Amino acid sequence: MATQAIGRSAASRRGDRSPRTPAPSWASRQWAMWSRVLAPVKPLDAPRGLATAWDASWPLQRELTSAGRARHLVTAQLDDWALPEPIDTAELLVSELVTNALRHTQGPLRLNLRLRHCRLLCEVEDTEPAGPVRNTVGPDAEGGRGTELLDLLADAWGSIRTATGKTIWFELQAEDRNRTESGQGM
Repeated sequence: MATQAIGRSAASRRGDRSPRTPAPSWASRQWAMWSRVLAPVKPLDAPRGLATAWDASWPLQRELTSAGRARHLVTAQLDDWALPEPIDTAELLVSELVTNALRHTQGPLRLNLRLRHCRLLCEVEDTEPAGPVRNTVGPDAEGGRGTELLDLLADAWGSIRTATGKTIWFELQAEDRNRTESGQGM
């Protein structure tokens, strides 16, 4: 199983590492990679297992309204998690990823959100193994700017091949006002 990742993190754009988030250890990165690869393959339109209070997942239909539904799901979930800060950015980027998946892939889709250590991870899974393609577009082009949006707005993003296709993901900094006001950290 080959893993393909593209995208840039905010730290790589700045050329430094952020002191707020230490890099995960080699063992934790290996565990995360292999647990996902060896996990039982479920259809994307099936409910996702092992949901927690900080995980959310929804199958999306191949309909024109799925991008709008994904925006509403992200907004409602971030409101439930009391995370008003990244709502607009997350809504825009999820809409872009779902729209691209609807335009360039076949089969079911799934939207996943995870909140870990003040980081919001958004994923769109589909059944096409080919990753996103960077295009050079003219100023009058109607599309082709998805990777530019991800580069500009996401702290990190990439694409990972899975047993069922691929997952395109992005991360955003997410501050929980309730916890930061009371002095607690996530």
